[in-house]
Amino acid sequence: MAKRRAAQNVRSHPGPVPAVAVRPLLSARQAAELMRLFKVFSNITRLRLLHALVRQDEMCVTELAVAVGMKPQAVSNQLQRLVDRGILSRRRNATNIYYRVVDPCVRVLLDRGLCLIECWPEDAATTKE
Repeated sequence: MAKRRAAQNVRSHPGPVPAVAVRPLLSARQAAELMRLFKVFSNITRLRLLHALVRQDEMCVTELAVAVGMKPQAVSNQLQRLVDRGILSRRRNATNIYYRVVDPCVRVLLDRGLCLIECWPEDAATTKE
């Protein structure tokens, strides 16, 4: 039942998405929107929370706080930003609030980001210059 409920809450794209290479150059508005999105991801705590949720599908605030070694209130504040952006959803079960990733692009973005840092480590790039 939980898996079915989780699947129902996952957002999907309205149709096929064209490859970046064939799209027109980003407009200033699109670039600004993309910048705001990347700002959400430019926080160590939020990235670690997202990674924990991608690995576990669904976790409560207490579990997430333990996973990242922070106080639940601090974790809740970061989770709220991700909910506000539509990246996460939440549900209440008694006294616990459970979070899950609802945007399928998050997993892909984390995978690609990890690929970039593993394939092109920052140390290697700075030593070539």
